[in-house]
Amino acid sequence: MEDQDEGGRVPSRKSGRHSAPEQKTIQIRISGKVQRVGMRNCIRSLAGRLNIRGEVMNLPDGSVLTIATSDPILLEKFISMIYACPRAVIRDIDISDHPLTHFADFQVRRTES
Repeated sequence: MEDQDEGGRVPSRKSGRHSAPEQKTIQIRISGKVQRVGMRNCIRSLAGRLNIRGEVMNLPDGSVLTIATSDPILLEKFISMIYACPRAVIRDIDISDHPLTHFADFQVRRTES
């Protein structure tokens, strides 16, 4: 007989998770023609679809910086989807580890120019 919770439900074996999934935070710096092309809103939309928390902002050097927290597998998918943002011409994506940061949601941060 399979293990059941108090409500008689059997935990899903598909996910293989019985506790909270491992969380990771990464920093993604995107360079190229990535400002004034809707890049931040595209990234926010992708993050929403994947339930990723974090923030995205334009930097003074013309690049876009994203800090994202989620399951490592979802973060990999998120990175690959960034290339599909329309109108952006991505020259380089630099990914680095970032200290684990918990965000309430995913926000576009405005920067003063």
